[in-house]
Amino acid sequence: MNGHTARVNCIQWICKQDGSPSTELVSGGSDNQVINWEIENNQLLKAVHLQGHEGPVYAVHAVYQRRASDVALQTLIVSASSDSTVRVWSKKGSEVTCLQTLNFGNGFTLALCLSFLPNTDVPILACGDDDCKIHLLVQQKDQFQKMLFLCGHEDWIRGVEWAAFGRDLFLASCSQDCLIRIWKLYIKSTSLETQDDDNIKLKENTFTIENESIEIVFAVNLETVLAGHENWVNAAHWQPSFYKDGVLQQPVRLLSASMDKTMILWAPDEESGVWLEQVRVGEVGGNTLGFYDCQFNEDGSMIIAHAFHGALHLWKQNAANSREWTPEIVISGHSDGVQDLMWDPEGEFIITVSWHEIARPQIHGYDLKCLAMINRFQFVSGADEKVLRVFSAPRNFVENFCAITGQSLSHVLCNQDGDLPEGATVPALGLSNKAVFQGDIASQPSDEEDLLTSTGFEYQQVAFQPSILTEPPTEDCLLQNTLWPEVQKLYGHGYEIFCVACSNSKTLLASACKAAKKEHAAIILWNTTSWKQVQNLVFHSLTVTQMAFSPNDRFLLAVSRDRTWSLWRRQDTVSPELDPVFSLFAFTNKVTAVHSRIIWSCDWSPDSKYFFTGSRDKKVVVWGECDSSEESIEHSIGPCSSVLDVGGAVTAVSVCPVLNLFQWYIVAVGLECGKICLYTWKKTDQVPEINDWTHCVETNQSQSHTLAIKKLCWKKNCIGKTEQNEAEGTDWLYFASCGEDHTVKIHKVNRCAL
Repeated sequence: MNGHTARVNCIQWICKQDGSPSTELVSGGSDNQVINWEIENNQLLKAVHLQGHEGPVYAVHAVYQRRASDVALQTLIVSASSDSTVRVWSKKGSEVTCLQTLNFGNGFTLALCLSFLPNTDVPILACGDDDCKIHLLVQQKDQFQKMLFLCGHEDWIRGVEWAAFGRDLFLASCSQDCLIRIWKLYIKSTSLETQDDDNIKLKENTFTIENESIEIVFAVNLETVLAGHENWVNAAHWQPSFYKDGVLQQPVRLLSASMDKTMILWAPDEESGVWLEQVRVGEVGGNTLGFYDCQFNEDGSMIIAHAFHGALHLWKQNAANSREWTPEIVISGHSDGVQDLMWDPEGEFIITVSWHEIARPQIHGYDLKCLAMINRFQFVSGADEKVLRVFSAPRNFVENFCAITGQSLSHVLCNQDGDLPEGATVPALGLSNKAVFQGDIASQPSDEEDLLTSTGFEYQQVAFQPSILTEPPTEDCLLQNTLWPEVQKLYGHGYEIFCVACSNSKTLLASACKAAKKEHAAIILWNTTSWKQVQNLVFHSLTVTQMAFSPNDRFLLAVSRDRTWSLWRRQDTVSPELDPVFSLFAFTNKVTAVHSRIIWSCDWSPDSKYFFTGSRDKKVVVWGECDSSEESIEHSIGPCSSVLDVGGAVTAVSVCPVLNLFQWYIVAVGLECGKICLYTWKKTDQVPEINDWTHCVETNQSQSHTLAIKKLCWKKNCIGKTEQNEAEGTDWLYFASCGEDHTVKIHKVNRCAL
């Protein structure tokens, strides 16, 4: 669902009072707005934007409210922002009204939650503040009024949540003081009861409200304090009510998530009523910072948390043993903009800088920028550093890949299993993945030996542990056991690596770095067997943004930030053992250039005759023909198409390896706004070229990325046939896209419709 124009900070389903599945949710973002989404059958029906905050929105909550004067339900929404305000909204149909703005002065609310006072329809709002207090506000005559505040926490409040149990209302609050407090709100009895002065009685705070002309006194006291976490507690959530055998169940269970990398499930003891820790789950090791939020599933049999890098951690309760919880597979992805992606040569998986993520080969200290596949199980990556790194798949990954995909291990390995390491690990204070061989695993001391020999001061190296998988790995396994060994470093560039490309024969690698001068903008060619430098190609004056070898490997194309492209032709060598030499074949300059802004992307037609360029000036241009038999040192190549204006800045271009049914080229164009457009093109031999482009289809709002597209890549053997396809006579084409919105998407296109 695309609607926010900046990061989404919070999201909340609106729970229905009858326990049926929710159909609405609210979200708040750094674009200062709140959005109310209506969903039906997993399709977005309507999105209503609530605007008024002057800073990022960090907390939202909503309930359905029934008014005495109206039969229809209305939605009461509250939102907290860094502008030190909490806004109260009322939504009826598509009409939204801001009922009230609560100002918290110099402080701001970090968490909030709505509910209704016991036996009434009067809303109560709890706000957790940076003043270490919980503010309770009650709606009287459509305006929330501060009734009291609850003191006890000694640091910022990170979460508050209401839950109704019988006639009482309970509030769970968690804080950066590592503690959870549970408060009980109830109707105070008005009957005069004799109290024994010797009895110890908890302090209670009282307030009075008027409901339907009747005054009711409510009391709040501290029920319990839960101590068990060793770091900030970021979230605390009650298990939601659910129907079982037609009866509404409301278990008294609380789930908490902390920066100490654990989640704890709390419940009162059946005999004594004392709150105890029932289950503790979490992760050991890795490079994460702890859990930021947690949730139950519908019936409480699964719990999920998310960590700093956006990773989800899921645990499921064992049906036979209720105290045993096991980690489960969960969706995964990137936590920042995805800069590059590539299909493997067989088209069975993609590698990104993730269908199910099956490995995390490189966890780097620098932001990764680009990658290129050398073969199925070897890739080169470039980051915000001057070095290129080469990685090869370990035996454990290949075995698990074959087990998950059902392929033959001997066929995939091709008799290369003798020298493969088992896995990889990162040494202390290091950035390079070190290979782990069978002998290294066997020589590891046992836990008992560690206890006997260790003085307690040595750094214990986290060792790789081979795992046998028949399904995609869990997050814990991805963090520690799926690294690929680094086999080579390539030095030669003077600035941070920006792009890499590998020839189709997998014998040459081209790389380029960020540059502001001609000498730094040189393209370096590497031999992928010896990893030695073959040649430096100097032409451009600014950063080369993308490179592409022609399908027949006769040409290397480069486009640059200097708004020009260069085409390099491979020279015929006397002996095949000698490294190939490239010479400048064609180029554009300030006079012959068509693009007026930076050229971001380029690609070749599958027959190596034409190449395509896409630029920030909204233009896509086809150039050619390219004749590799031409013997002249420099050749003039001009546009052979009409200039295609796609209506937005072009950031990615990719040409399908197969033509459509009418033998036109299929071109995917990615835009800075996140949209992907599919065009077909065929040379018409008219002067000038007209009607050579056909707009076929473009992604709708839900299919598009929310930010700029960084790379498009068609699957090489991209026609996929299944029994259903053959019955329908359909050919499906596949391409992948990645963007600044942290997402990787795989798209399926009907070839017959193009």
